[in-house]
Amino acid sequence: MNIKEYVLDICQKAKEAKRLVSNLSTKDKNDTLLSMARLIHEHRDWIMEENQKDLRVGEEKGLSKAMIDRLKLDIKRIDNICTSLKEVSGLPDPVFEVTHQSRRPNGLDIGQMRVPIGVIGIIYESRPNVTTEASSLCLKTSNVTILRGGSESIHSNRSLVQLLKQALKEHHLPEGAIQLIDTTDRLAVMEILKMKDYIDLIIPRGGEGLINTVVENSHIPVIKHDKGVCNLYVHKDAVKDMAEGIAINAKVQRPGVCNSIENLILHESYPHIRDLFDALINKGVELRGCTKSRSAHDQVKGVSEEDYFTEYLDTILSIKIVSSFEEAVNFIENYGSHHSDAIVTESYRLAKRFLNEVDSSAVYVNASTRFTDGQAFGMGAEIGISTNKLHARGPMGLKELTTKKFIIMGEGQIRD
Repeated sequence: MNIKEYVLDICQKAKEAKRLVSNLSTKDKNDTLLSMARLIHEHRDWIMEENQKDLRVGEEKGLSKAMIDRLKLDIKRIDNICTSLKEVSGLPDPVFEVTHQSRRPNGLDIGQMRVPIGVIGIIYESRPNVTTEASSLCLKTSNVTILRGGSESIHSNRSLVQLLKQALKEHHLPEGAIQLIDTTDRLAVMEILKMKDYIDLIIPRGGEGLINTVVENSHIPVIKHDKGVCNLYVHKDAVKDMAEGIAINAKVQRPGVCNSIENLILHESYPHIRDLFDALINKGVELRGCTKSRSAHDQVKGVSEEDYFTEYLDTILSIKIVSSFEEAVNFIENYGSHHSDAIVTESYRLAKRFLNEVDSSAVYVNASTRFTDGQAFGMGAEIGISTNKLHARGPMGLKELTTKKFIIMGEGQIRD
């Protein structure tokens, strides 16, 4: 296979479909999304069989427990995929919404209209549910999507895209609306990043290596879904049960995802430090901490400077004990990735300061960072969690996949 010619052909088909997709009615899009949900539900046994092929290869290659968990599709996760597709179908269609309309003194009516971005390339690793989330959100916003999943999920992605394309065909929608780069050759990624004449936006989802490769080599604008070095700060006045519940949920409920915490910061006057450490250890969490935290519990191991920057995606947690709120916020600024950070406190004043001063895409007071997710935020799904500051930040739903153009209605006006 000539990778360059193959990728170019995919991109040309996507560009050809762009104009047709941009004019789809909301009903056509919603009906197709519901058909996608139906087909995936009907064929879930086959999808799981294909997924098992990926899991076997992944285990043979020695993928981490967290990577295997992200790769796995069971009945519950497939049902969640179907639910997400149905939820996206029920959300308001933002395309062609007109906002900020005003009439100028010369009689011109000027407004802004939401329109599709165009062709969106999604480059991602491990999680096959990204295939359906990205496709559904792009279709609902009248965008064309080109998918390039990781080699570890190739069988799963092929099965899902086959069913998505079947739904497009059933409703007489252009099959070029959803394209899969069906090769595990890494050269395909580099070729995609050169296709600035065909692709309007690249969204990478994956590890730090993938993100850096895309950002450094792309000729196309990138909205990056960066690593999740998320932090939880427990202030000295935190309620014991709340602090333990949030810390355990944020670390243990699903450690292999980007919105789980990697650093736990504790005020030195918090009176239940040892109990909190016991609760985490009892859940199988390995604690690595500073000198003060090691003095508080003999099962806390040493921590390195590099550990505080690390996205473990595993049941490992770095600990830092601080003497002030300011020290905690500075720690988050220095070591966090501006993804999701939380405070547990009974102080309204400090809660407001935390919300104002912590520069992250999602900032929490007295809640787990695990909620940073499109579905949990009522978006139906997400195409990624942007750590960018321009255009989109945080979970990217439907409106974040549109741009705006000015529309001007006149009656023959000319400029003097």
